[in-house]
Amino acid sequence: MAADPYFAVDAYRRTAPAVVTAVTEDGITVDRSLFYATGGGQPGDAGKLEWDGGSCPILTAEKADGGILLIPGEGARPEVGAEVTQTLDWDRRLGHMRVHTCLHLLSVVLPLPVTGGAITAEKGRLDFVMDTPPDDKEALQHELQSLIDRDLPVSETWITEAELDANPGLVKTMSVAPPRGAGRIRLVRIGEGDTQIDLQPCGGTHVARTGEIGRIRIGKIEKKGRQNRRVYVHLDN
Repeated sequence: MAADPYFAVDAYRRTAPAVVTAVTEDGITVDRSLFYATGGGQPGDAGKLEWDGGSCPILTAEKADGGILLIPGEGARPEVGAEVTQTLDWDRRLGHMRVHTCLHLLSVVLPLPVTGGAITAEKGRLDFVMDTPPDDKEALQHELQSLIDRDLPVSETWITEAELDANPGLVKTMSVAPPRGAGRIRLVRIGEGDTQIDLQPCGGTHVARTGEIGRIRIGKIEKKGRQNRRVYVHLDN
């Protein structure tokens, strides 16, 4: 069995070795990716590959044929079989981690069905089934910041696909189905024991504690369709 991608084992790892398994017009594949591939509203990672005698930038990563395809910028390409060092654009990855965990907390303070979402390194948004917007945006921001400031641990656990089917309430996002096919589903937990406040399927990268999110600001709340409201959250530091 192939090893899990590095990002799935340690979201804080910034560099990692790999062996190039394919080079095509579309991109580069390696035996074990450090780069998260676009999915679930989270963009793919960027960074660079380096090998003996060369290097190339990696603009993003995408899912392809059950694996991860690294999309290079202009310049040289490694050969198949080359040993390479993968290096992340760490500021971009950490921004994605902070925003992603923050959006999970937003779904706690607004416990409504989620119809979509998107993440950047500076801000994110969730779309909710929400007939009317919140009465007090400042109070919403205060409640979200209070959860962040509790510095709760963020961890993961795994269940089978059958266990998820028996607990459909774990899925908050109506537009994105948890990845299936491997026989197991990753759950991201915020808090633990009596302090647990959230548990939902997710394949993305997250900070280890909510306090790492830092200061946030609730941005625009837009009407999107008859029943949907889009809520933006910005990192403020």
